[in-house]
Amino acid sequence: MTETSVTSGAYVRSQAASGPRLRWNKVPEVTAYFWIIKILCTTVGETAADFLNENLGMGLTGVSLLMSALLAVVLVVQFRTKAYRPGVYWFAVALISVVGTLISDNLTDNLGVSLTTCTTVFAVALAVVFAIWYRREGTLSIHSIDTVSREVYYWLAVLFTFALGTAAGDLVAEKMALGYWVSAVLFGLAIAAVAVAHFALGLNAVLSFWIAYILTRPLGASMGDYLSQPTGDGGLGLGTTVTSVLFLAVILALVVYLAMTRKDVTESERQLSLP
Repeated sequence: MTETSVTSGAYVRSQAASGPRLRWNKVPEVTAYFWIIKILCTTVGETAADFLNENLGMGLTGVSLLMSALLAVVLVVQFRTKAYRPGVYWFAVALISVVGTLISDNLTDNLGVSLTTCTTVFAVALAVVFAIWYRREGTLSIHSIDTVSREVYYWLAVLFTFALGTAAGDLVAEKMALGYWVSAVLFGLAIAAVAVAHFALGLNAVLSFWIAYILTRPLGASMGDYLSQPTGDGGLGLGTTVTSVLFLAVILALVVYLAMTRKDVTESERQLSLP
């Protein structure tokens, strides 16, 4: 039996296990717009969590319950859609960025779990999700999120990438004490290194994507902290309110643009959607 036939057989079995396939992929094409909005969402996740916790005085527990409930509602809507919808999808990403931040903050601030332990636990949890996802589906590619089971694995992975990115970013910031701007440059260079490894050295596309996806979380958080924190603490002093509103406005503008132009939908799916 050839390698191709073995792969094909595994793929067919994974399709049977996944249930009926949808007509379209449920996530956007990976374009420059994808990475811009993703980084903006991670920044909002950091500043919005701080705003709700500190400025509105809701506390970590209150904010966590509120955001988790809202995320659950949006995810129900996301799962009920039959194709990628920019507004629903990116609203879910923005909310899951807040919830991922809050999970890490609750463990470290409320329960006293060390950042080293949190980083390790989230890394293991993410690895377990990837292992089960790959074993069941035969792929970790986001180009085939077209069954309910794959969408479940996808959103679980996204949640743990945000929680891991938060804990790892805070760990690096505390251990190295680099400051917000230098930390942002450091994580930006790390993402650039992944891009070089992929495009120039042939690093696997799926692996490259998920490494970059994790690294955008501390990058966005560092940017958010740099803009929002007081000048005495190394920031620009814009505050969490101004920073959150500014980034949310940019996200909204980009999402509306993508909904109108469909530039983040694959060509084949555009053709299928034509009357």
